[in-house]
Formats: sequence, structure tokens, C-alpha cells
Amino acid sequence: MNKNFLVGLFSIIMFQNCYAQTDSAPVDSQDMWNKKEASKNNSGRSRNPSDIGEVYKLNLAVDIPIIAIGTGWSLFAFTKIYKKPNPTEQEINNLKTSDINGFDRWAVYPYSQKMHNMSQYPFLTSIPLPLLFFLTGKDTRSDFFKLTFLYWETMSVTGLTGTMATYNVDRYRPYTYSSETPMDKRTGHVAKNSFYAGHVQVVATPTFFIAQVFADYHPDSKLKWLFYGGAAAATVTTAYFRLRGGFHFPKDILLGTTTGVLAGIFVPRSHRNNLLKKSQVSVLPFSTGDINGLTFTYRFKK
Repeated sequence: MNKNFLVGLFSIIMFQNCYAQTDSAPVDSQDMWNKKEASKNNSGRSRNPSDIGEVYKLNLAVDIPIIAIGTGWSLFAFTKIYKKPNPTEQEINNLKTSDINGFDRWAVYPYSQKMHNMSQYPFLTSIPLPLLFFLTGKDTRSDFFKLTFLYWETMSVTGLTGTMATYNVDRYRPYTYSSETPMDKRTGHVAKNSFYAGHVQVVATPTFFIAQVFADYHPDSKLKWLFYGGAAAATVTTAYFRLRGGFHFPKDILLGTTTGVLAGIFVPRSHRNNLLKKSQVSVLPFSTGDINGLTFTYRFKK
């Protein structure tokens, strides 16, 4: 596996928290009393989204390049990763489970069409799910186009990292190591697309995106933990299907899960209005000769 590629992959999104000391404002005892009383009166009640004002704020100078690069690369990469040269029977016969690292070696399962079909249900359902979710609440419905734009950006980040991984790294799927798998599957055109788990990543991104959006619009609602729990359940279920179907090793699944969850949570969080008001955002390209990408820097003040 190309270590330089891994460095570049995880350098795509970098966050820098720079906290600056600011002078404290004088304390108004009457204002503190009013806040205390208001807190008592509101105890046990969830705030309405309208009470917290504008939830997300777009920064088009940053968002548009991310979407353009992520979407453009994904479309290009998809035309390549499914056209990799098929491995020969000789290459397949030369594969040895002893060559697999110890962490992944136990997860060599034969190809399962049933597990693949089962994984398609959460995969295909999760992609349009946020668009339906936006229509369920008054405030999210009024922000439908903004949230859709934000979701597009989130999925473009997922597409960029996921397709870049598969495009640059050839890793045989677990089922290619199993003699129980028919040879036509072991020598198929997607046999070297194990790195990393795209189905798991794609399920994690929209489901955790929904959970984060709900939490930001309803910050005091305990229901947000149900949304996070549902996102985790959908992701873990998909991971199980892909593992038992022989499509991905545990490391592939862990990486797909991590990148999907981070994209689904961090992209909307980084657009929260109260955060952007206190931050400086910059996007800079970088190149090491072999690796090209973008560095995103957020500097937060206290």
C-alpha cells in the first residue's frame, strides 16, 4: 500500500485550532440574574430552531471549489476504478493468506451475492434520505436549498477521498483469497477494489449528516441521540454485510467508516453560523510532486 498516498489522503482535510486570548467584558450582575431566571424558566423545554437564529452560513469562496474538485474528481475516478485490468488466474492462484497482515487475515470470506444484495438496501436508501429529511421540519424545509448545497459539499468530500483511495491503491478483495469463490468472480474487474469500503463510507456520510443537522437545529433535544444511534446502526449493519460478503477487510471498513462519519459530522459543523463568525477560513492547494490536494485551515478564537 502506498504510504505517500495515505499521507496525501489524510492531508486533504486538515484542521488547525488556534485559540487567541481576548479581553473579558465587564460582568453585569443584573444581566447574570436575568440569564439565570431565563434558564430556570426554560428548564425541561427544548429550544425551537428559530430561537437560535440562522443555523448554517455558507462560504461560497470555499464551498464552491470543494464541490467542484470533489465532484469533478469523483466523476473522473469512477470511469477508471471500474476499468482496472482483470487479474489473471495465475495471479489469483499466487495469492496467499499468509501474505495478509495479521489484523485482516481472519476476515477472508468467500463471495456472497446475498450479502452484496443486503448491503445495497442501506446504500441506496441513505443517499436520498437527507433530502427527504429536510422536508420534515419547518425550519429545515425553509433552508432546503442551503442544506441541499451543504449535503452536496459533504458528499463531494466523501467522493473525493473514497475514489482517490480506490483509484490509487490496488488491493485484492478478501473473496479472491478463498477457493470457495468462483474463479470468474476472483478474476473480475472489481477484484482489486478492496481499499477502502465505499459502501460503508457512503452510508455513514448521509446518515451522520442527518444526525448532525438535527442536533444543530434542535440543540436541546434528546432525540438527537436517536439520530446518531440510527446512523451508527445503519453504518455497522452495512459494514457487517460487506465484511461477511468477502468484499472488504476490517481495515478497509474501519477507514471507510471513519472518513464517512467525519465528513457527515464535520462539514455541517464547520458551517455553523456562530462558529464562522469567530473563525478565519482559508483553503490552500499543496503539492509534494507525487501528491496534490487541498489544505483547509480553520482558526478559532475564544
